[in-house]
Amino acid sequence: MQEIPVASLVIGIASSPAERRHLARLLGGSDAFLIVSNVDQAREFLGVIEAPPVAAPQTVAVLAEVAPSPQPPPPDLAVDSDRRVLRWRDQEIDLTRLEHDVLLCLVHAPGQIWTYERLHLEVWGNRHLGRNSDMHSVVRRVRGKLARLNAATTIHSVRGVGFRLAPI
Repeated sequence: MQEIPVASLVIGIASSPAERRHLARLLGGSDAFLIVSNVDQAREFLGVIEAPPVAAPQTVAVLAEVAPSPQPPPPDLAVDSDRRVLRWRDQEIDLTRLEHDVLLCLVHAPGQIWTYERLHLEVWGNRHLGRNSDMHSVVRRVRGKLARLNAATTIHSVRGVGFRLAPI
């Protein structure tokens, strides 16, 4: 018997807009997430209780599909960790340690969004507290190398959240 894949949904509750933005960044690795401002909105969405009508809600529940179903990496794209090179078909290009580590994260989960926080922890080994310019610089260089190889994939930015590997 074939198993039917089940999509996951994460529900987060945050009362202020700033908390909702922060929660959206934290939930970036989820297949889909719902952010509401209170428990009653979550229950209403789930159909647990019949919520009383509200004249004018202060906040709107946001349902966002974060990433398409995980996809296999493009068959011609490979990261050789022993030699620290990016290979596309019969071409290779050298990678720096940071380029290698960022690309390795993205290649192992194509289509999945890697949040800035998660990438920084995985690649730099610490929690990132400043701007994301260091990460954007590395991603810009990797994009250039993918383009030089004419690879049919690139790194897409998800504004305010992170990055994902996707076909061009």
